[in-house]
Amino acid sequence: MGHDHEGQRVSRRRMITGLSLGLGTLLGASSASAGVRTGGSAALFAGARACRLTPAAAKGPYYFDSDKIRSDIREGKPGVRLRLAFRVQESETCRPLPAAVVEIWQCDAAGIYSGAEAASIKATAGGPPSGDPGPDPEDWADMKPADTTRYLRGAQVTNGAGAVEFTTIWPGWYPGRTVHVHVMVHFSDKRVLSTQLMFDEALNAKVLARPPYSGHPGRDTLNSGDSDYRDDMLVKVVEDGDGYLGTIVLAADADRDGG
Repeated sequence: MGHDHEGQRVSRRRMITGLSLGLGTLLGASSASAGVRTGGSAALFAGARACRLTPAAAKGPYYFDSDKIRSDIREGKPGVRLRLAFRVQESETCRPLPAAVVEIWQCDAAGIYSGAEAASIKATAGGPPSGDPGPDPEDWADMKPADTTRYLRGAQVTNGAGAVEFTTIWPGWYPGRTVHVHVMVHFSDKRVLSTQLMFDEALNAKVLARPPYSGHPGRDTLNSGDSDYRDDMLVKVVEDGDGYLGTIVLAADADRDGG
């Protein structure tokens, strides 16, 4: 058997689906210990937004299967702590979607993505992302990692309530894009939702004025000027000790029948 582990998430995802009760319960318990089960985040979920299909967004040029099942994706990266709690539900029935795989990935405080450090450093200097195919970002293929870094990437399996939680940092920015986090939901070994999360601009300004973000000045794109931005992508955020807690409900068309 070879030792190339990239791209093995598909087979692992099949395994997760088959063992959803055991692994989902385990990860659900881990999420609960981190705070998903608390009354505070439950109350935030209750008022997040009405049940309707979450708007889709391109996954962009920096997605690949990082093969990292974990809740804390920071790997020591400096930045303002951000807990992200998701409730995933079926868009037609509004029922929780257990045993779904939720992946997130984002840039660091300087606008750099793991697995693509050289390409994203070029992008922060104003150049196009590596492998840019032209005007339609949906045509971007899954990226083949160019280095061994995997920070600020990870996946979790939803528990019986459709909930997962990650610990990360507030994202930085790079030219042409507002502050955002990428999200992909998989169900029954299929990609059922690709979207992005955005943040209130008053909070973006407050966080980006602090180190280490302040070392990367000159932000050029706000939510209002970002082509992917939709109001339904805004995360509901509250202060959480020395950081923030963000919650959002993701409604996915799990059977992909257009409902």
